[in-house]
Order: sequence, then structure tokens, then C-alpha cells
Amino acid sequence: MLNVMDSLIRPRTIAVIGASSRRSNNGNVVLTNLRDSGFNGLVIPVHAEAAELEGYATAKSIDGLAADTDVAVVSVPASGVPDVMRRLDRAGVRSAIVMSNGFTQAEESKLRQIATEGRIVMHGPNCMGLVNMSDALSLYTAKVSPRVRRGSVALLAQSGSAAIAVMNSANVGFSKVVTLGSEFRVTSADYLRWLAHDDETSVVGVVMESIQNPDAFADAVDLAQTAGKSVVVLKVGQSRAGALATQAHTGALIRDRDAVECFFARYGIPTVSDYDELVAALECMAVSRWRPSGKRLGVIGISGGEVALICDLAEAAGVPLASFTSETAEQLKHLLPGSSGLNPLDLGATVVAGGNRNDMPGMKAVLDDSNVDMLFVIQDAQYSIATRSIGRYKGQCQSVVELSRDSSKPVVVVSSTGEALSDELSGVLSGTGIPMLRGLRTALAATRCMATWSARRPDPRRISGRQLGADKDLLRNDLRASRGPVRGELVRRLLDTYALPQVRSGVARTAAEAATLAATLGYPLVAKVVSRDVPHRSDVGAVQLGIRDAADLHEAIARIEANIRANVPGAVIDGFELQEELVDCVEAMVGFKASPPFGALMVVGMGGTLVELQADRAIALSPVSTAEAAGMIDRTRLGALLHGYRNLIPLTDMAKLAGLICRLSNLAADLCDVLLECDLNPVLIRKGSGEVRVVDALFVASH
Repeated sequence: MLNVMDSLIRPRTIAVIGASSRRSNNGNVVLTNLRDSGFNGLVIPVHAEAAELEGYATAKSIDGLAADTDVAVVSVPASGVPDVMRRLDRAGVRSAIVMSNGFTQAEESKLRQIATEGRIVMHGPNCMGLVNMSDALSLYTAKVSPRVRRGSVALLAQSGSAAIAVMNSANVGFSKVVTLGSEFRVTSADYLRWLAHDDETSVVGVVMESIQNPDAFADAVDLAQTAGKSVVVLKVGQSRAGALATQAHTGALIRDRDAVECFFARYGIPTVSDYDELVAALECMAVSRWRPSGKRLGVIGISGGEVALICDLAEAAGVPLASFTSETAEQLKHLLPGSSGLNPLDLGATVVAGGNRNDMPGMKAVLDDSNVDMLFVIQDAQYSIATRSIGRYKGQCQSVVELSRDSSKPVVVVSSTGEALSDELSGVLSGTGIPMLRGLRTALAATRCMATWSARRPDPRRISGRQLGADKDLLRNDLRASRGPVRGELVRRLLDTYALPQVRSGVARTAAEAATLAATLGYPLVAKVVSRDVPHRSDVGAVQLGIRDAADLHEAIARIEANIRANVPGAVIDGFELQEELVDCVEAMVGFKASPPFGALMVVGMGGTLVELQADRAIALSPVSTAEAAGMIDRTRLGALLHGYRNLIPLTDMAKLAGLICRLSNLAADLCDVLLECDLNPVLIRKGSGEVRVVDALFVASH
């Protein structure tokens, strides 16, 4: 695939389909860009009548193109694209960039089929093309701003407007800018794999609306890291999970964006929330000479208001501020009289006798502190700054350069607002490996991304390719034949196959059979209706607790039947489930929701009838390890309670609950293509010992 990608990114022969002899359109713009950039390969516009277009000699038809043509740029009305692509494929053209949009459903279907089955590799459709700044090549439908220069940042964007916004806002140069469009064949993962081998690229920014193949993207990120590149992603839009109807409580606890956030978190991929943060992250990663060993931030400023603000913003951005060691604190108080010795350090609060001020020793003490992984220096550097202040501020910037010279920790200078930077002040840092970023919030996001990438370790787990045994394959086949809530016998097989411990129970078809079963199980008991028409039994009075003897059982079944008739009159009662009643337990809810294309999302939290009202949850992509499951529990109110919160219950062992979550996550990973969602609610946890039992299990089949 890399060789074919070369034909897209570094072509030597380019055909242009759709340029006009009468008016300027996207094809003409591409031809003009190629001419103006000085491209010295072969350019062949295809036109049935004109002898030349934009100074290039034409070919009369696609059939006349040489079989070794690297790429064809296609800019024709949507209705004509499928035919053009078939002809290009027959002619042996290696790749095509399809810029057209506005396809009907039928046209799109034809084009997807060609993209999948043809030999030609298709980029797009619905894109603006690409710009190869390294090789001065523009297969692009717009003029590139003169302020965009060559550099080491690559940008992959599904949206053309996103590419324009980032290119025109960044203060660093670009190697490649690719607008991907609808990704019928070539995806961001394909380009990322290619860029991993590109010597001109050190940092890759990705603006994505969807992930076609999460496994392929994770593989490409691993490859980029191995090659020494950095990656940061801006994900826009929502995942497809939100389009799925939910019948389980799990669905109400999982948001549309949770799956993609968990995907990026699992695979250690730094993310940002808007263009400004992306630009700052690209600038920071491309310019910074060093990478941090951790996330703890030291901050130096000259304004009490600014350092107070950075505390609030850092907490919101998830960037921990370092706590100086006691030695550093005492040293700062000695070197900078009036200083608090705390982080952030306000140099403006320093009391200096005679007006002679030397901040360098104090700044060095902060940078050298063993608890500081990277340093933020807040320095107003706006373009509009008063001329009389430039000289003094240049001296401060030069001090930062001197400070950084002998350190292996990243130092970032931050102008406090997003205004354009002063050329004189930013020029002081040029070539020093010290980024100057615009705006406190965006700079914090950038340093968080840099620290996240530095701490990244490849995760071998992938969504596809899980091998199932014969028993699980049989389960899958039976689930394919199911629709809606899964019947009791198949539920029990699911629980047994994945070793999910259940309360002792049985099903009776009639009240008489229930009396016999109760004598076997023993009292106290819980009685529940068995009906495919009643997924949440407690909601309609179809669960009765505290059954102490045969008389209680008779009354309980009568109440269940009456409640069903009153609340779900059309429901078919298949029988009654009797369960042993466990007392003095904590109720948990554990479940999952299928979240294509990311697999399934696990959720755990407080359980019982108020599960949605409490909205206690921790989530993670399946499968999870027992250690990750324990971490999920710790992030919930359920975990706080099991830890013995305020002595409400004894300290309870959570290992067995973590094991249950782990095993259910394997079930979810194995079967989420045939199971839409699952609730185990409640899962009873015995106080102290932590023994767990599944009381009620709802699985919803997706077919």
C-alpha cells in the first residue's frame, strides 16, 4: 500500500479530469497550482475538444492515458464520477483523488463498489485534495496562503475547511496537508502509516469526523510512535452509538461520545477539543526540543492574577500543577524575598531592595525541582504590546532561553491571550526549541498532549480478530437467531459460559410448580415474572421480595399476575423465576453497550431500582483487565462505599467484583456484534467478603 500511497502524495504523472476550456473550476485551479508551484513532472488534462488547458497539452480521452499514470484528479459532476472511475481503472491509472460531491444514494453505492473492488486506489470523494509542501506539489482546489510555509507538521483532515483553518492559524510550517473527505477507500490510517516513513514529518495532526477502522488507526499510531513521530487528534461529531435504540439501563448511562473518548484513552492518543488547541499542540510538539517525563507543571508568572487564573484553568484541563519540594520552597523564599515559595510562582510579588532584580536563580530552582516535569513561563507577547515594553520583555525572553540551555525539561513560553504574537518577541525564541504559544487554556491543552504522548505505551488489544471456542461460537449462532430481550435459557448459558456467578434459582411454569421449587431452594425467596414482554420487571411490580413461606409465595405470585394485567396487559407470562434472597448486601450494576465500530463499552456503578437516577458510572472499552476493572470501581460512588465510606459498611474486598467485570467484558468483546446491550442489575456484593452474585440479567440481541 505504501507504494500506491506514493502515487498519491509524490506523483510524477498527473491526469486532471474535469478542467474546463470556458470557465475556471476546481480542475482548472489544480492545473494552475501545479503550474505555479513549478511541478516538473508530467501533467495531462483530459478534454475531448481543447488542445491545451492552463498551458498543458491535453489528452482527448481517459482511454489515452498511459497505464503508469500515478494519479488522476477527478472534478466532474457527481453523476459522472462512477463512469470516470471505471474508465480510469480500466486504463490502469494507479490512484485517483475524487473532489466531486453531492452524490445520490445510488451513485454513492456504485462509487463505493468501485472503490472496494477496483484496482485503482481512491482518495475521497468530497475533498479538496492535498498539498505536499515538502515537494512543492499542490493537488488542491484552492490557493494556499503565502503565510503557509514548509515545515515538519503534517495535517490530515476529513474537512477541507478544517485544513484551511489550521494551516492559516499555525505559526509552524507544514510538510503535508491532506483533506480526506468521505474516505471511501483511503483513510487517515493509510496516510498516517505513510507519514510514519516520511523524513520530512515529525508531528501529525488529525481532524476526524469518524474512524473507519479503529484497529487500523491504532496500528498506524503505534507505527508513527515507533518511527519517532508525534500524533494529536481533534475528533468532531458524535459516534454512531447514539443511533442505537436502548432497552437496558446501561444505554441510559452511556453518552454518544463515550466510545470514542475511551478509544483514544485506551490507546494513549492525545486529543484536543477545538482548532485553537490543535494548533497549539502542533506548535508545541513540533518546536519543543524535549519531551516531559511526566505531567506535573511548574508555572512562573509576573502577575498574581495570571497565576491564580492558571490554577483554575489547569484543573479544568486535567494538567496537574507540581508541588515544590520543601528544599525548593525554602530556596525560593531566600532567593526571592516576599515569594510564597509555592507553585505557581509569582515573580511580581518579590520584594527587591534598591530595585535590583535577578529572577534567574529562582527560575532555575523551579526548573530543577525534582517534582517539576515541564515549565510554563507566562510572558505577555501580544502583537499589540507597547513599543516601550518590547525591550524589557525581550530581556525576559532571553532569560528563558538561557534558563533552558542546560536543562532537559521542556520549557514553554505562553502569551496570556490568543492575540497574534509580537514578531520581535517570538523571534527571540526562534530556533531555540522553546515554543511560544498563544492563550493560557490552549497552551495547557498543548502541554497535556505532549505529556500524554510521552507517556504513551502501545496497547496490543484490538477490537477484531478475537478467537472463540466451539461453545462460544454456538452461543453466537443462537444469539443471531434471537431478537430483542434474550430468553432465560440462553441467558443462563451466557452467564455459565463466562463464569458469571448467579444466585440459586429456578423457573416454574405455574403456581403449583413454584411451591415445589421453593421447597427445594429454601426460604427466604424472591419471585419474578418470566416474560419476553417485560424486560424491567421491578418497574411494573413483577418482582416480589421477602417471601418467607408457602403462603407468602402464593400471595406474591397472585400480586405479580395482577400487576402484569394492570401495567402490561398484552404481556405473555411464561412462568415465574424463584431466587434465593440474599440479605445485608450492596447492590451494583454492571453492563455493556455495543458501540460500533469500537466494540462494546463497559459500565459499572451503584445498582438497584434507582440506577438511572443515581447515574453512578465508570466506563471503559471492553475487554478490561482485572486491574482496569478495579480502577473502574474506584472511580464510582460504589467504590467509595465498598472502601468503607464513613463506616456505613465494613471495608469490602472488591477483587471478586473486578473479576466479574473482567469476565463480562470478555463476553462483550466476543459477542457485541450480536448483543446490543446488557444489564446485570442488581449484582449483590456481600459486605466484607465481597462475594458476588448476579440476581437479574438482561441481554438484548441486536438481530
